[in-house]
Amino acid sequence: MAERILVIEDEVKITDFLRRGLSYEGYEVDIAHDGEAGLAKALESRPDLIILDIMLPGLDGLEVCRQLRAESDVPILMLTAKDAVPDRVAGLDSGADDYLVKPFAFDELLARIRALLRRRQPAEQQVLRFADLTLNQATRRVTRGERQIELTAKEYDVLELFMRHPRQVLTRDIIYERIWGYDFGGESNIIEVYVRYLRAKLEAGGEPRLIHTVRGVGYVLREE
Repeated sequence: MAERILVIEDEVKITDFLRRGLSYEGYEVDIAHDGEAGLAKALESRPDLIILDIMLPGLDGLEVCRQLRAESDVPILMLTAKDAVPDRVAGLDSGADDYLVKPFAFDELLARIRALLRRRQPAEQQVLRFADLTLNQATRRVTRGERQIELTAKEYDVLELFMRHPRQVLTRDIIYERIWGYDFGGESNIIEVYVRYLRAKLEAGGEPRLIHTVRGVGYVLREE
């Protein structure tokens, strides 16, 4: 069953971006544009995680967070436009589990979300498998059959994206957006470089190819 994320944020541009991006990642997304509505939705629908802006009309994010904490232990990721230590401290003191300063890269937001949700998951749900390839999201350990594969942080992120969307063609634009941030220029050959690195490591033992090129579109993780 898809995990449910409630976004409490008054900027429509940001909520539209998050709804689109998080839905693509397989999450169910609900939106509230002010503190009162967000608090009511949170207490009524019991989401798996809440993304909460600190600056909201009416009831601000800190007060929403405090009231939620009195009722629930739901993971709360707080967004703030202010990169000031007092704001971060206030957010954490009010009960938030983590914070992210706007503007943020979408892949960092996803990483924070996955980390918060993992704390609530049993260990077996933290392992992604495809064919003979295994990726443990808790330990970041990757194996192919019995062989352990050492990956850089960015190689791991690219492989994890493929393994979260097996047999689904990922366009270059989607990969750029998810791994390097939505404002990354799409003209470079960085994706091709990382796919080449991954293939070399995944196929080092003579195993069949799993990451395939879809000419003119992007890449797909599938068996031969």
